[in-house]
Amino acid sequence: MTAPLHDTSTDEPAAVVAAEPQKAIEGRSPWKIAWTRLKRDKVALAGGFVVLLLILIAVFAPLIVKLLGHPPDELHEDLLDPLLGLPLGDYGGISKDFLLGVEPVNGRDVFSRIVYGARISLLVAFLSAFVAVTLGTVFGIIAGYFGGWVDAAISRVMDLLLAFPQLLFIIALISVIPSKLWGFEGSGLRIAVLVLVIGFFGWPYIGRIVRGQTLSLREREYVEAARSLGAGRGYILFRELLPNLVAPITVYSTLMIPTNVLTEAALSFLGVGVKPPTPSWGETLATAVRTYEDDPLFMIFPGVAIFITVLAFNLFGDGVRDALDPKGAR
Repeated sequence: MTAPLHDTSTDEPAAVVAAEPQKAIEGRSPWKIAWTRLKRDKVALAGGFVVLLLILIAVFAPLIVKLLGHPPDELHEDLLDPLLGLPLGDYGGISKDFLLGVEPVNGRDVFSRIVYGARISLLVAFLSAFVAVTLGTVFGIIAGYFGGWVDAAISRVMDLLLAFPQLLFIIALISVIPSKLWGFEGSGLRIAVLVLVIGFFGWPYIGRIVRGQTLSLREREYVEAARSLGAGRGYILFRELLPNLVAPITVYSTLMIPTNVLTEAALSFLGVGVKPPTPSWGETLATAVRTYEDDPLFMIFPGVAIFITVLAFNLFGDGVRDALDPKGAR
């Protein structure tokens, strides 16, 4: 009996493999690709983690202070030198009860005021960025799409606002506004004014970016196709163009927030930010100027808080920009 030309048993695995259905190639959206690129950037993820931590600290400030500190406006004059007004003990009065020491002159808990100061800084930064992004997107997309005299008029307004001395205007405005306006008073009124003014003077920056992108996108084939099918201007602006502008708007928003944090701190440092005794990093720095030679840590703590906040937002914003840029190297 002759042997078979080949062993049929060895063909079974191949037959099984051939019989298995091939996996379909899964398509990835641009946002999924961006997230994959962002996950590779460890520095940006670290910045994003710090940003998230700062937001949580601002949101849960009352709970954190209740567990680890004292009310931010509570005075502890018994912890101060009665003659010099400086904290008793080393390093500005740091202890297990006062994690960052106490303020000179009044003895308020520095830790509590730093934690509550994060609320003011992030609130002003985010709300003013929202105002700037909203105005900049609307006016930028209108200028870029319509062109002509509409583009010329909006562009000249942007040039005027970019050349306007924002800091001097805010100082002058704060000095003349009444104590009660629009249902706000005290620090609430100051915060509302800061948000509106910073956002109003910030929208031309993002408006220019949106305008430039719109000038390029309005000539694309899908816009021409929508126009040829009878789509209205509103549909083209907000259904065809706006989704393709989300990436640059997102990138610039993350880079605008740290600038707003610095602006709020600078205005509070100059005395035109929130009203004392409302905690603010800039106001704490201004108070520390008078005693930094005797108690340097009182100035270092709010300065470090501002530095970490701005650095974290910038690192995260740079990572988001690289992730959303299809031509990026990472």
